[in-house]
Amino acid sequence: MAYRILALDIDGTILDPYGKLTRTVRDAIGAARRRGLWVILCTGRRFRTALPFAHELELSGAIVVHNGVVVKDIESGSTLSHQYLPPAEIPDVITFIRRQSSPMIYVDTYHENNDIFVERASTAHEFQLAYLDDAVGEYKTVSDLHDHVRSDVVMVSTMCEEHTVNAMRTEADRHFGDRVRTHSLINKNYQGSILEFLSPASGKWAALEKLAADAGISAEEIIAVGDDMNDIEMIRGAGTGVAMGNAADAVKHAADMVVRSNAEGGVVDAIDRAILAAS
Repeated sequence: MAYRILALDIDGTILDPYGKLTRTVRDAIGAARRRGLWVILCTGRRFRTALPFAHELELSGAIVVHNGVVVKDIESGSTLSHQYLPPAEIPDVITFIRRQSSPMIYVDTYHENNDIFVERASTAHEFQLAYLDDAVGEYKTVSDLHDHVRSDVVMVSTMCEEHTVNAMRTEADRHFGDRVRTHSLINKNYQGSILEFLSPASGKWAALEKLAADAGISAEEIIAVGDDMNDIEMIRGAGTGVAMGNAADAVKHAADMVVRSNAEGGVVDAIDRAILAAS
């Protein structure tokens, strides 16, 4: 069966270890598009920070951001679909994070030039402060996040050392059960790890599968490429799931194929396969 969708993670997949999109990878993605594949970026990034790569690749249409919580239109920035964090759970999440760290509320307000609400908190980890230093102008500082519970919250998250994140996630899963979905990942562009609190209905695969179904495309017609734990559902669900050589072992075990690392442009191997299958 020929592939019709090529779903690509960004960090650790199409980007090299220095966060760059190489000409080789860019050209390969362009070749896939010219063969008729619908290229969809599926990333944990915010729309604002994913958009430059969509533009560099000359993509249009849908982009899956915030680990599948939000699907945006690349050209207009409008939200096509979403799975926001239930407002009833947000106060409890804020209180939970405050015990050990400082929470950040991400909101779907791209056109208002604001993505995040934070508090002036001495508990904010230096890793999180470094992240916010680079996001100046993209967040607002408020006195109490409990006063900013709203209906368009993408997620609540925090950043700190990996061992702290792992312990917090274990405790959070016991505390929230299936009311909230947690996700932890290595912060590829900064130090430490990230812990995210999301809608239980969210996920890259859930968003991608809906996009495909709406276009009359089956799961078997999708090839998905990724490297991190948030890519596992997408890799398992797609007709062909591809893990990067730099992927976590669990991601490789979930994949149908493992290619070279992102340092070696391994995503090109997957794209070559997609193009050949579409020929």
